[in-house]
Amino acid sequence: MTRLNAIFLALISTVFAAPVFAGDDQLVRTDRFVTLAGGERLFVREVRPAERQQAASAVLLIHGARVPSVASFDLAVPGGSIAAELAAEGHSVYLVDLRGYGASSRPHEMDAPPGGGTPLMRTDEAVSDIAAAVEAVAEWSGDGKVSILGWATGGQWAAAFAARHSARVERLILYNSLYGASDRHPTLGRGSPLEAPDRPGSLNMAALGAYRLNTAESLFAAWDKSIPVPDKSEWRDPAVARAYADMALSSDPTSGERTPPSFRSPSGAMADSFELAFGRKQWSAAALTMPVLVIRSQHDFWSRPEDAAAIAREAPQASLVELPHATHFVHLDRSETGRSAFLSAVTQFLEQAAR
Repeated sequence: MTRLNAIFLALISTVFAAPVFAGDDQLVRTDRFVTLAGGERLFVREVRPAERQQAASAVLLIHGARVPSVASFDLAVPGGSIAAELAAEGHSVYLVDLRGYGASSRPHEMDAPPGGGTPLMRTDEAVSDIAAAVEAVAEWSGDGKVSILGWATGGQWAAAFAARHSARVERLILYNSLYGASDRHPTLGRGSPLEAPDRPGSLNMAALGAYRLNTAESLFAAWDKSIPVPDKSEWRDPAVARAYADMALSSDPTSGERTPPSFRSPSGAMADSFELAFGRKQWSAAALTMPVLVIRSQHDFWSRPEDAAAIAREAPQASLVELPHATHFVHLDRSETGRSAFLSAVTQFLEQAAR
C-alpha cells in the first residue's frame, strides 16, 4: 500500500464545466472529497487554467477561524477570488475546508446545541488535515512540494504544519497571522471574554464551547471598524461583501434553521489564538526552512506588528511585506485599497519557485 493510500480511502471528484462568473471561462474548477482513514471527509476545490501550463507551482489556500475556503478565496463575483487570480497566473490552486468547516465532515459535537464542550479543531487536528490535503494536492498536481498560503488562523495552522513537515512545503505565505511574539493583545488575551474571570491567563472554556454560531452581521463589525473612511463601499465592493456573507451562510446546511440565519464554526481556532495572544508559541519560526513571505496589513485587528517582525526575523529565508492602510480582509477589498498590492506580493513570491 502506498503512503497516499494509507492516508486516503477514496477521492471523489466533480468537474464544473461552467465558469463561476463572466470572464472566468479560461479556468476549470474541480471539487473533490478526500476521505480520511477514520471515515471523515475533507472538501478540496481545485482552480486551474483550462490549458495546463508548465513550471507554475501548486498552491494550497488555508482559511481562517470562521469562514470556510470558497467564501474566503473563490467568490463568484469580480474581485472576490484570489484563487482565480492565482490560477490565471498559471498555478493549480487548491482550497481546503478543514474538518468542522464548510463541506468537510463536522464532529458530532457540532450537531448538539451550542455552548459547553471542549473547543473543537485545535492545532494538532488542523495540522493533520493540512497534511492530508498536501498529500492529495501533490498527487493531483504531480508536484513533490506544495506552496501554502494561510490567512489569519489559517496562517498559524499552515506554519505549524510547515514547521513539522518542511520537506513537503515549497513556499509559505503567512497573511495577517498571529505568532505569539507578545503577551498583549487588544481583543483576544488579557481581559477579553476568552479569559476565565476567576483564573487569569486561563481560557474560559464555558464561554467558548465546542463551536460558535456566526451571523452575516457578525462578519462585518471588525472589518467596518478597520476601514478608515465613513462610506465602506468606497473601500470594499458591496457585491463582494454580499457574496462573502451569502457564501459563508450557505456553507452550513443548517444555517436557515436559526433566526437570524447563522453558520457553525469550531472554537479551536479561538482557543489557539488565545494562547498565542499570551505569547505562548505553538511552533517555531526558526523551523521554517523554506522561503517564507510574511504579509501584514497596517489596520489588521488580528495579528500584531510584533508577530510579523518576529517571524521575519527568526525564519531563515523570510521576507516581510507591510501593506499601508490595508485591512485584515485586504484580499477582498478594492484593488486600489490594498488588494492589488497584496496580489502583487503573493504572485511575485510564488513566481520565484519556478526560477
